[in-house]
Amino acid sequence: MKDIAFVLYPGFTILDMVGPLQVLSALAAFDPQYRTVVLGEDGGPVGTDTPLGVTASHTFDEVPEPYAVFVPGGGVPTIAALGDEKLLDRIRAMADHAEIVGSVCTGSLILGAAGLLDGRRATTHWMCRHLLPKFGATPVAERWVRDGKVVTAAGVAAGIDMALFMVQELAGEDVARQVQLLIEYDPQPPLGGIDWADVDIAARRPLVDGWLQAGLADHPELLADLAG
Repeated sequence: MKDIAFVLYPGFTILDMVGPLQVLSALAAFDPQYRTVVLGEDGGPVGTDTPLGVTASHTFDEVPEPYAVFVPGGGVPTIAALGDEKLLDRIRAMADHAEIVGSVCTGSLILGAAGLLDGRRATTHWMCRHLLPKFGATPVAERWVRDGKVVTAAGVAAGIDMALFMVQELAGEDVARQVQLLIEYDPQPPLGGIDWADVDIAARRPLVDGWLQAGLADHPELLADLAG
């Protein structure tokens, strides 16, 4: 059995996990060697950035060596997780054995804090790409980026695209197209696509700086490294 694991921690953005979880869960219908699991420290509910809580299917100790591990992102709680050494140790241990190590949105910052992005190309939410070099990564403004066994997705909904790419990598284009059809993933946003030329990224830096200040108040050295 090849376990594809998603990591829970308090306050993460739920779509970062649920989007790719839905895509990769469908993989088992075509290739039963793959199983998706959701990992937490215990069986209790974990809060998200919505009113919906999530309960892990397994503990970290029950699935210590997954085939693939994915980390969702979020706002202030994700920044706070950069200083959570217990969580980082869990991710490092799984990454040592995993064939694929991935993230969605600012989950890449957690991979960076775990020392897994040094020397790699990576992406994250557009407001936080400037933080990636702090972890030795080369930031790339792409929907998803694969560098070796590490695959990172940009903000939130980009996790669905990344997961479909992974299905294609693991099971082929035909299966990936069937999964896309099953979930009817055919984006047609009512306002059209994002006009990136009109997005003032620098104007959002104070918001990100506020996240850093709030999330890392108990980790002044890390705060100084990232905010400096």
